[in-house]
Amino acid sequence: MRDFRDAKAMAQTLREAIKPKAELTHSESLELIAKVLGCQNWNVLSAAVQSAGGSAPGSSGARDDRSEPQEIRLDPEILDRYVGLYELADHGVMTISREDGRLVSRLTGQPAVPLFAESRTKFFARIVNAQISFVTDAAGAAQSLVLHQNGLDVPMPRIDADAARRIEHEITERLTSRRPSPGTQAALHRLIDGIRNGQPSYDEMTEVVADATRQQLPALQTEISDAGPARSIEFVGVGQGGVDVYLVQHLQRPLYWRIALNASGAISTAWVSPGL
Repeated sequence: MRDFRDAKAMAQTLREAIKPKAELTHSESLELIAKVLGCQNWNVLSAAVQSAGGSAPGSSGARDDRSEPQEIRLDPEILDRYVGLYELADHGVMTISREDGRLVSRLTGQPAVPLFAESRTKFFARIVNAQISFVTDAAGAAQSLVLHQNGLDVPMPRIDADAARRIEHEITERLTSRRPSPGTQAALHRLIDGIRNGQPSYDEMTEVVADATRQQLPALQTEISDAGPARSIEFVGVGQGGVDVYLVQHLQRPLYWRIALNASGAISTAWVSPGL
């Protein structure tokens, strides 16, 4: 019998069942399954799947078997030094607040995630496999944070309220426009070709994306090789954080890519997941 860890298979069954009457996209089917299972959206369900050891699109399904750190309690005065707004590469704002004696993180367009202190500057989440470290000045006030997730260390500088409003306004406009950002399709073409040939153009990526691509290059090459030659690339929408979502039809099977460029034109977000 299927449970929430079979969400992807359930979404495929749903699409097949209604296909004679209506067309349902991959994303729409996942969102519907999330609602049926009582989750706010697919991101929340995906986090639950990963936490339970199942596999979600874009993940290996592997669990981190390390024991959970021991939580310590910090004085509210210390926590308040970390409360603020942090920028995720022009594609989102990480809001850190204090609620009920703990920090809570909320990334643009995503649900809140409670954080638990393991040291004076390091915190961990329980509903997702992620950690946050704060970089402080001599007075102990946070100047930036680093998100540790999926083997990546993603720095986020602290920003003021005006900068946060600008970023979130731009994201809202992107989501409303439903048009791809200039240059993302061409950048995706080059990225796929570079991965296939084993020579990605790292100078076209941000440092974080370049490091992640180097680490994951063998797995990415296998993913693309198994899918076969690309036959077409189709823009399908704007995802959370304002990233462009493309469906790449390969000879053997489709792949979904999410890609975004920063203000300098460098690839600041790129990840691939199987298509149904």
